[in-house]
Formats: sequence, structure tokens, C-alpha cells
Amino acid sequence: IAGYSQVIVVVSAMGDMTNELMTLAHQVSKNPQEREQDMLISVGERISMALLAMALKDRGHDAISLTGSQSGIITCSRHSDARIVAIRPNRLIQHMKEGKIVIVAGFQGVSETKEITTLGRGGSDTSAVALGVALKACKVEFYKDVKGVYSEDPKKGKGELFSNLNYDKALNLSKKSAFILHSRAISLASKNRVPLHVLSFRKDEREAFPGTWIEDGRSRARGKDSV
Repeated sequence: IAGYSQVIVVVSAMGDMTNELMTLAHQVSKNPQEREQDMLISVGERISMALLAMALKDRGHDAISLTGSQSGIITCSRHSDARIVAIRPNRLIQHMKEGKIVIVAGFQGVSETKEITTLGRGGSDTSAVALGVALKACKVEFYKDVKGVYSEDPKKGKGELFSNLNYDKALNLSKKSAFILHSRAISLASKNRVPLHVLSFRKDEREAFPGTWIEDGRSRARGKDSV
């Protein structure tokens, strides 16, 4: 947003919480209804956002957490693998104008009929890029448990660690099951020319390697406004 050099944080569920919630659902139902399953597994991101907001406030920062629906992430009506159809970030923008750090629950949204939906695999990455597009962010940063983007699964082999990739190369790599970003997030960034920056959440690794940029010659100029 012009005039606001701020960061919006999009969070995922912690650890294996989503899988644990899915296991819980199947413990009580052989075939969980998709609507109720979405209501359940969307809790993981809400836990993360609330805890992060509490931690930031204890450190003297004015932070507020918002669910996907509160952030204006509108999806189709399909459960478990919904597609984002619009972003209406009015409430989010107001909090930004108030100088707050806004923390958004990724992986989820709300349909036009006011049903909670989840976005499927890579949903939090897609949420971040969609918000970045809507808010005209200069870049979208992804903090992962690896140094950046590799040509192969870094947990299985060495592979090549890339400093820069264009969108097409990143999309080709995303077809591999262990790729760090989902293809939907990359496609959305490519369509809107939003630079993506993949880097480690560990400070020592970021100091050793500054991460991988995914962009091309037509991308927006990198700046301070980021998701």
C-alpha cells in the first residue's frame, strides 16, 4: 500500500498439526463431512496466528491476528481444495493504517455463502501471494526450514542451491513432489509479476546464504513493503 512500509505475516499451522487434526477427524468419523473437516483443520493456522500476536505484544509491538475470512480472502465453495476468487482486504488495510503488525491465518478463506474453506496443499503460500498481489506488495518472502530453492529434495540429496530463478524454471521445478513452494503460488506471482524470496528461518543460515529470488525482468521493483 502506497505510503505504508509494513510487513503482513501469513502463518501456517505448527509442525504436524494439520495431519494430527485430520487423524482426529477420522477417529470419530469413517468419512468426515468436508465442511466440518475444513472447520476443524483451519484451527491449526488460527492457533499459530494468535500465539504469534501474543508473543509480539509481549515484546512491545502492536500486533493483531486475523483469520482468512476476516482478512477478506474469498474463495469458491469447494471444500478442502478451494480456489481464491477475490481479496477484499478492507479490515486488514485499516489495521495497517493504524500501524499494527497484521498476522493472517494462511490456508483458509470464506466462500460467498459464508462457509469456511481450506485451500489444500500449499495453501498458506498461495494465501501470501494473493494478499501480496491485492496489496501491491513489492515482494513476498517465504521463511522455510531450508536455505532456499534446490534442484532436488535437500533432505534426500545435495542438489543445486539456486540464488535466482525465473518463474518458468520455478514452475517446472514445482512439479517435483518435494518442491518448497506450490505451483499455484508461483503461477499467481508470475501472472502479477510479484518477486518471491525463499529463505531460511534460521538466522545463521540466512547470513551464510541470502536465499533464492524467483522473478524475471518484468517483475515489480523490490522494496520494503512485503508479505
